[in-house]
Amino acid sequence: MLNTFVVYVENKPGVLTRVASLFRRRAFNIDSLTVGRTEKPEVSRMTITVDADQDQARRIEANLYKLVNVLLVENITAEPTIVRDLAMIKVAATHEARSHVLELAGVFRGRVVDVAPESLIIEITGDEDKIDGLLEVLQPYGVLEMVRTGIVAMRRGSKCSSVVSSTSAPGQATADEDGDGVQYSV
Repeated sequence: MLNTFVVYVENKPGVLTRVASLFRRRAFNIDSLTVGRTEKPEVSRMTITVDADQDQARRIEANLYKLVNVLLVENITAEPTIVRDLAMIKVAATHEARSHVLELAGVFRGRVVDVAPESLIIEITGDEDKIDGLLEVLQPYGVLEMVRTGIVAMRRGSKCSSVVSSTSAPGQATADEDGDGVQYSV
């Protein structure tokens, strides 16, 4: 079963290497890994998808918490989430095939971001099945190159993650002072 973990980490050098090494040491293949800044400059958010059963998923979560720079780990697999992936696909598009490729991009709500004499680059955002579907119908025209960002996921609704910031000084306020849904520890 594909599990989706959201991992909040300190925004410091070497954290990504430590997380990836943990998965390597435990012989888990990461299906998708994305990392980006959050609303707090000192915190980064990783979205990691990995094929694991329920017991393995619990062990992964426990092992992630053992890493020094990990602030919070959430397995959001069973929760209602919005999941997106972004892809750019370079497709061979001769003059005769160009209108067909443009139509297909439109059907999948893709956007043409580059036009060259013999190719087009299509940008598409959505779930993995949508992107895979577009790739499948573009194959006969010739997919020249493709890049995908990996999955990003966010829990639906107004519930936010409470990220524990290790950068806050002792004695600072604990509750959600600025109203952004993120709490800090003392």
